[in-house]
Amino acid sequence: MASHATDPRPVRRVSAVTASGAISQEDFDPVVVEAPLSIAVDGKVLATTMRTPGHDEDLAVGWLSSETDLAARGQIVKIERQGAAATRAQGIEESVDTVSLSVAPSVDIPKPRAYLTSSSCGICSAEVIEATPRPRAMLQTEGWQLTPQDAHAWVEAMRGEQKMFELTGSLHAAAIVSPGGILQVVREDVGRHNAVDKVIGSAFLSEDYPLTDHTLVVSGRVSYEIVAKALRACLAGIVAVSGPTTLAVDLARAHGLVLLGFTRDDRLNVYAGGDRVAQ
Repeated sequence: MASHATDPRPVRRVSAVTASGAISQEDFDPVVVEAPLSIAVDGKVLATTMRTPGHDEDLAVGWLSSETDLAARGQIVKIERQGAAATRAQGIEESVDTVSLSVAPSVDIPKPRAYLTSSSCGICSAEVIEATPRPRAMLQTEGWQLTPQDAHAWVEAMRGEQKMFELTGSLHAAAIVSPGGILQVVREDVGRHNAVDKVIGSAFLSEDYPLTDHTLVVSGRVSYEIVAKALRACLAGIVAVSGPTTLAVDLARAHGLVLLGFTRDDRLNVYAGGDRVAQ
């Protein structure tokens, strides 16, 4: 399995008071770091999002692949991460961590986002909501299917790899499962969308793309944006621990994406692609 550890410093020790009955005690509690990351293409900052430090290159590439027609690793000419501390040392006081990419001239670059997005929202805009994503390739080959047992096993396997969640209780997770049912990569982030971008970006950089017959597993709810990202990456299905939104269900059904929710406690709901779920 590919390494999935987050940044060496994804948490900070914060003073806290623990109360139990009439007794209270001051101690330090590990709290997950939430910090801005800017994504720049050919010298122009396109977006800034709040994320958990770690695998920033994956996040930037995953985001860019869902926002553009970027389709192959060879279209990324250069990718470089520059920490805020380094640019502050150059006298740029307002610097933040930045991933800078150079891409092939054939890639259609989106307009810069004129605002800072929150980690709970991810990268959201009217343009994204109004656009209908078009998968670059088929989502499933003939005969591809999954079972409820598969879905539960993948959720359990992902949960076992959520090291930072175990420490802080404050992160979402996403994972990609291979056609053979193997957990290929797991990423954690304070933002649900960021975690998805990180696993898709990891697959893209590993040249395992598009993701036909692969499955996305997520720890939180499934929104329209997450389904749109899955479709752009040509994922076969989504297995979620929580539920979806109505727009997510409609979009999944429109494109034949398998969508399972509430995959926990020996049960699950099939919202889309039921013909691909073996009984």
